[in-house]
Amino acid sequence: MTTTIAPPTQRPTFDAMNLSIGKRTRLHRLMYEHGPANGTLMLLPIDQGLEHGPIDFFDNPDAIDTDWIYRLAVEGNFSGIALHVGLAEKYQRKYAGRVPLLLKVNGKTNVPSDDDAFSPLTSSVEDAIRLGADAVGYTLYVGSPAQADDIAQCDEVRRECDRYGMPLVIWAYPRGAAVKAKGGIDSLYAVDYAARVACEVGADIVKLNEPVWNAETAAKLPKPYNTLAFTDVEGLRKVVKSAGRTLVLVSGGSKMGDDATIHKARIAMEAGCVGLIFGRNMWQRKWDEATAMAAKIHQVMKDHAQAQPE
Repeated sequence: MTTTIAPPTQRPTFDAMNLSIGKRTRLHRLMYEHGPANGTLMLLPIDQGLEHGPIDFFDNPDAIDTDWIYRLAVEGNFSGIALHVGLAEKYQRKYAGRVPLLLKVNGKTNVPSDDDAFSPLTSSVEDAIRLGADAVGYTLYVGSPAQADDIAQCDEVRRECDRYGMPLVIWAYPRGAAVKAKGGIDSLYAVDYAARVACEVGADIVKLNEPVWNAETAAKLPKPYNTLAFTDVEGLRKVVKSAGRTLVLVSGGSKMGDDATIHKARIAMEAGCVGLIFGRNMWQRKWDEATAMAAKIHQVMKDHAQAQPE
């Protein structure tokens, strides 16, 4: 099978994204004043306690202490930390000004089935402003039977973000039985569609999982995805193209070995993504291993700088 994936493109500029002054200011802080500070993003998410429960902290019990995560964000020189309002209320004060905050404003537990996935609001854009956040995060489940309510709720958050000049980062996750019937949630079809949906509904940045080619389920994919084999980099390049003038972050997902983590970081940057949002692949490691991995990720991102906007 022959691939027809587009070549890499330059990440969209702030001007091309048509950012308001408030959004431009906050994204500049995240991308040029913290973390690698070269126009890329290296975010540390700790929303998994709500999404997955305490089970995620068994590999590294130290990480259940959110102060440990904040110290990792500082020592690892991350662009920002992403979490829910309860953790922000209890831990952000000590690190205000040192670690930019991305407030996640909706979420759910994983106790019910994902087939009807929907994340209700847990906080608001006004909470994000009150807490000094530089961005708001929203999870949108593309393909879920509840997507009509989800898109409507996302639109209200988007309107508030526009009103207050707050960048909107959408966690765009394919979910539901219909998605599974068409090749699965990690197929290029599903991830590519999620990228485009995020752009169309007004995301400034979209967080996505890496698309995976699976020959066994390829026949279920809609045309032409069913004949489109691709490498890791090629799949992400297609997704970046579909996201248009929305910046793309790649999710780390479940904990991987060191080589696999670095590989994912490298292909994300080579594909034209703005950066990485690696959580479990950072804080499920012990302290020395986590800080060492953060340093390695910084090295990967050094070669993918984008000039500061004038």
